Amino acid sequence: MKTRSVLICLLVASFLLIPWRTGVLQAKKANETQYNEPYRPQYHFTPQKNWMNDPNGLVYYNGEYHLFYQYNPYGDKWGHMSWGHAVSKDLIHWEHLPVALKEDELGMIFSGSAVVDQHDTSGFFDGKSGMVAIYTSAGETQQQSIAYSKDNGRTWHKYKGNPVIPNPGIKDFRDPKVFWHDKTDQWVMALAAGDRIQFYTSKNLKNWSFASEFGANQGAHGGVWECPELFQLPVKGNPDETKWVLQVDINPGAVAGGSGGQYFVGEFDGKKFTTDQKDVQWVDYGKDFYATQAWNNTGKRRIWLAWMNNWQYAQDIPTSPWRSAMSIPREVSLTKRDGEYTLIQEPVREFSQLREDTRTWGNRMITPKNHLLSDIKGETLEIEAEIRLKTAKEFGFKVRKGSEEETVIGYDTQTQKLFVDRTKSGETDFSEHFPGIYEAKMEPVNHTVQLRILVDRSSVEVFGNDGETVLTNRIFPDLKNQGLELFTEGGNVKLKKLKVHRLKSAWK
Repeated sequence: MKTRSVLICLLVASFLLIPWRTGVLQAKKANETQYNEPYRPQYHFTPQKNWMNDPNGLVYYNGEYHLFYQYNPYGDKWGHMSWGHAVSKDLIHWEHLPVALKEDELGMIFSGSAVVDQHDTSGFFDGKSGMVAIYTSAGETQQQSIAYSKDNGRTWHKYKGNPVIPNPGIKDFRDPKVFWHDKTDQWVMALAAGDRIQFYTSKNLKNWSFASEFGANQGAHGGVWECPELFQLPVKGNPDETKWVLQVDINPGAVAGGSGGQYFVGEFDGKKFTTDQKDVQWVDYGKDFYATQAWNNTGKRRIWLAWMNNWQYAQDIPTSPWRSAMSIPREVSLTKRDGEYTLIQEPVREFSQLREDTRTWGNRMITPKNHLLSDIKGETLEIEAEIRLKTAKEFGFKVRKGSEEETVIGYDTQTQKLFVDRTKSGETDFSEHFPGIYEAKMEPVNHTVQLRILVDRSSVEVFGNDGETVLTNRIFPDLKNQGLELFTEGGNVKLKKLKVHRLKSAWK
């Protein structure tokens, strides 16, 4: 009798376990395919599924980097804008969290920023610290609202007094970037208002006063201004000098066509930004670097990233079940040469943990039709090169190369321009705006050009001369095309140093 009871129990248990086992097998199968789909970046942030655009609310708090982003929970094209959410301890490996802020009676949740209210100026945290999000409520008009979190961003409570800045009669009135200004002991907001930036100040994040505006007659004005970013940076090589950097996106009218970012270097006194800059300075000369935002609360480090896409074709790129990616997080600094200030961007140092299987070459002459890299293949690579100019008219690298496909990263020695050619990069026919050659002026240093190239399954980020010149572009090559070539045309170059790193997936 006892034996029969045991058998009955085992049979019941086995039937109960069938759904569980089925679920485990389904989850295992899903894990094998998710984040391994065609074109899925292996070390750039992407949502698990659906549409994503601008990064929002970047802030470091209690050991976590928070990345919020414009997100459509219901589809893979723009709509129902909410704040998606992910966290990381190292800026490379990300944990997906539930949607943080959803559309409400005031409208969709457009772009914005987040701060750590360290001294409870808002009164939300019972004298302790917490996170406050500042965002645009986009309904019949665009207004600015706030929400707060007492549990490290896991749950959010919208302020009952929203909006905190009603619309003053401006159609495009959005994307608040907020930070604490030590010298004036107050919160500062930079806000996109049509074709200029407005500044507001507050003591408590709830009550805001208009302070000034900038840009009506400065910078590029081919489209609407969006997504401002403002911060202070020391000038490299001069520890006593600091300058303020104001980054402003524009759509359309950017240097590579469509959407892109420009920046201004100047002074900010807590209320007003001024600059002597005459020429337009572009953040990135590629096609796919937009809505740039920096993390708040990171101490002396200034780190930002951007949406790796362009509004000319963003909703048509050939990816599924997700659409869009973020750039690699970049550390930002400032240098001065011949009286001109230049923004420097370099991948964050944490990125190096993905390197494996490094190959190294150096001190050799490179001629046309060389086969130096013929045995190197990879869909995720990092290339570091120092190349001395000789007789070649053009040189560089061809990545994700196949019999008919290639993306060319090159340098024209006659025009002194760094360029990316994606006309034969793979799938390009989903938009007439996608194929193209993008270039930027970059002078050699001591007759040498330095390149750092990040290749992922569907992107190429090129950092020239230690990040002085940057070009970011999406590509959609056939998965089988993984060749790499070092080329020269019209003569030779001297290869001073070359490292090629294979890169591990950040998702496995």
